[in-house]
Amino acid sequence: MPHTLIGKQAPSLSLPNYDGGIFTVNPGESGLPVVLFFYPKSGSFGCTKEACQFRDAIAEKDTFKPAKVQIVGLSRDPVEKQKQFVEKEKLTYPVLSDVDGKAHDEYKVGKGLLGLSDARVTFVIDKKGVVRDVLDATVNYAAHVKFVTKLLDKLEAEEAAAPTAAATAEEPQPEATPAPASA
Repeated sequence: MPHTLIGKQAPSLSLPNYDGGIFTVNPGESGLPVVLFFYPKSGSFGCTKEACQFRDAIAEKDTFKPAKVQIVGLSRDPVEKQKQFVEKEKLTYPVLSDVDGKAHDEYKVGKGLLGLSDARVTFVIDKKGVVRDVLDATVNYAAHVKFVTKLLDKLEAEEAAAPTAAATAEEPQPEATPAPASA
């Protein structure tokens, strides 16, 4: 069953970042796509692997560059734990603390494996702020960066195709001139 937010405006959120400052995500405001990935627990094996895959993708893949997309990770861990996690793993993007679960509720992120932990869910939000797709795969931490790569490539292709379609639609069409009458 598809996630209920697909095709809808993504909720804005303001949460403490790992550095203690408040970080606000207003999907659609920056003109960039946003990738929000919710993960169960900072420092655990799967979450560390997933977070590092996003870090590495930012360093290695053009579509993940900060000028092209905003990557944001979040879990229910407190700020101090997020700070230790970011520093230990040298993460290069905001890692937010959702201790009270407000963002989890707004994005409808429930429990994962047997209800023992929070789910691992990634949202890809287009530059207009619309949730384009959601991957809910708690156990398969490696699937998230692949999922995001595929969607960012799709959004980039749509973006590349859009100006040409708009330009063609707006170009004035030559007026039909009657053919000269034959004598």
